[in-house]
Amino acid sequence: MTAPSIGSPTTALVRLLAYAGLTLALMPVQSLAVALAWPLRKRLPQWYHRQTCRILGIRIECHGRRARRHPTLYVANHVSYLDIEVLGALLRASFVAKAEVATWPFFSWLAKLQETVFVERRVQRAAEHRDEMARRLDAGDDLILFPEGTSGDGNGILAFKSALFSVAERRPHGQALTVQPVSVSYTRLDGLPLGRYLRPFFAWYGDMELGNHLWHAISLGRVTVVVEFHEPVTIDQFGSRKALSDHCYGVVARGVAAALAGQRQPALPAPGGSGQGAVTAA
Repeated sequence: MTAPSIGSPTTALVRLLAYAGLTLALMPVQSLAVALAWPLRKRLPQWYHRQTCRILGIRIECHGRRARRHPTLYVANHVSYLDIEVLGALLRASFVAKAEVATWPFFSWLAKLQETVFVERRVQRAAEHRDEMARRLDAGDDLILFPEGTSGDGNGILAFKSALFSVAERRPHGQALTVQPVSVSYTRLDGLPLGRYLRPFFAWYGDMELGNHLWHAISLGRVTVVVEFHEPVTIDQFGSRKALSDHCYGVVARGVAAALAGQRQPALPAPGGSGQGAVTAA
């Protein structure tokens, strides 16, 4: 017997056409805004990601208070290419992506239009790309970093690479850089808990083929993504980037585990922090 398929090809096609129409209409506008350094280049991507989430059936449940200081380095676990839409809808920031993304058809254009910083994994060029991140932070830009270095299966998180936290040693305008841990969890499908069987339909990892995975993901119903912004910290509270990385990993891992279990855990204060945790919903 063949296993029953899930999802609707009609839903996928309608969503894909709506997404393509919105994206192709806005690309020339954003290209001009970036070329002329208009303030619109910062605002338009956030509006675009919010509309994309509506089109693709992504409901965002947001908890915590976003950092108010700029620049801020947001560090989040990475589950899927859909994380870009989710975090892009919540933050007026640029992403830090692996250098290979700059060679992908179509998606590389979108990444460049959001002024993504591409980082090279090879040690020989790591310093060069770290300097580009530092330049952007010195200019006051907020950045979103996925310190796992790749995406996981959504049921937990992978170890954070402490080397990616080297930019946190920067002191833009003489002040320690604000680092905010963020947990991203895919929790429900059409209101029902999204278990281990269905989560890989949204988590993109390993050798999954992008086109087929995307088609299946957008053919399903409405997915709920829980995003929690944890207390901002600085490297001064830990003394080293390794200790900072370990702290962020622990906070994000607890946040993901709590969201997948349908629980909200009390925020654990960072060293020297206040432990406040205002809650908002979106």
